[in-house]
Amino acid sequence: MGGTWVSALIRNPAEPERTWEGMFVADTGAIDCLVPRAYLESIGLRAEGQREYTLADGSEITMDITGARIEFMGEVVWATIVMANEDTDPLLGVTALESADVAVEPLNETLRKLPSIGLRGFGHPGR
Repeated sequence: MGGTWVSALIRNPAEPERTWEGMFVADTGAIDCLVPRAYLESIGLRAEGQREYTLADGSEITMDITGARIEFMGEVVWATIVMANEDTDPLLGVTALESADVAVEPLNETLRKLPSIGLRGFGHPGR
């Protein structure tokens, strides 16, 4: 399986004109997004903390994280982004995918927008 790829744009929330765009693997096995550190630093993003992650082989690693606006498939989400090594493919994690109401179709390796979720039980959300 080659994976499901999607074009996404990372926008620095403090300086919205500073962006980086690239191809991301949609990875439902990853909670957070992951982007090589150099791309994030090139648009002025810096580490805002650290988080422990468990790798596929079961080992644990502490990684720097930041937050940013991610735009893909006509949606805008805010996400935690792991600042990765330079040789790492960018990943869109399940939190960003679900926030955008996007599902991964593993059989044909495509992404699909899910229907909107109603807010009927909440009354008028703007009040």
